[in-house]
Amino acid sequence: MILRELKIGNITVSVPIIQGGMAVRISTARLAAAVANEGGIGIIAGTGMSMDELINEIRMARKMTNGVIGVNVLFAVREFADLVRTAMKEGIDLFISGAGFSRDMFSWGKEYDTPIIPIVSSAKLASMAEKLGAAAVVVEGKEAGGHLGTDRPMKEILREVCKEVKIPVIAAGGIIDGKDIAGAIKLGASGVQMGTRFAASEESAASKEMKDMYVRANKEDVVHISSPVGLPGQCIRNGFYKRIESGASKGTHECFACLKRCNHNFCIMKALLNACDRGNPEEALMFAGELVYKIKEILPVKQIFKNLLSELAGAE
Repeated sequence: MILRELKIGNITVSVPIIQGGMAVRISTARLAAAVANEGGIGIIAGTGMSMDELINEIRMARKMTNGVIGVNVLFAVREFADLVRTAMKEGIDLFISGAGFSRDMFSWGKEYDTPIIPIVSSAKLASMAEKLGAAAVVVEGKEAGGHLGTDRPMKEILREVCKEVKIPVIAAGGIIDGKDIAGAIKLGASGVQMGTRFAASEESAASKEMKDMYVRANKEDVVHISSPVGLPGQCIRNGFYKRIESGASKGTHECFACLKRCNHNFCIMKALLNACDRGNPEEALMFAGELVYKIKEILPVKQIFKNLLSELAGAE
């Protein structure tokens, strides 16, 4: 299969691959720049960052690449508006958001001339986003890592969304190799978003322990956890998961007040920070996609792209 370039608003990239915005501090400048340098779209995860941290990450990425750099912030976080507007003031190329739906972000996008790409899990929401001014939509299915907005397969939703909207549709969830990309494009996707595969890259800021768990993971190791955000989260079964599910952890005495609404069953901020290279892996929530078991080695982004394009060339 020959890949076509991806056009979103006035932005065009040669390889229709968007790197997932994995928070907290997994998708930072180094990873985003590496993906952008290969012709894809690199994403910095702004969730959990301060305004100054986000500005520094954007500026750092700009020094490392001339490619396309975007920012992802979860709608569920309390500082959503400030983080989004801060990123747009810095001149990011596009903005992506999930874990809820914001109408305001479309107005901000028009104000700063920034393409807006919401993550959706239904044709109804995709249509609403298009009417509000979305430049594209990311269709995410149950196969994705992190917070899930549906229990339906991505391909099932993708078919419905492609019939409903005229803007570019990006497939997300269960995209690990070139054959997965080819399958999504055959169903009508203009491109794909890949999180788990890039979390397992050398440039990812995930901890060594998290990357090792990705490589060792079997199919049955991927489980759902009840997140304080109010959505199920897809992760790898580890000691932290077992303690939460058994009720051994009785919530948190320290609160960062990071979410608009929080169930307080555990501290999501601390748990995700512990998954990055500066954290404590024994207390980490390790988000991962359903097909993480297909990843057998940690590779540099350049090699991941080379492998993906080679696999695509052999795909029918």
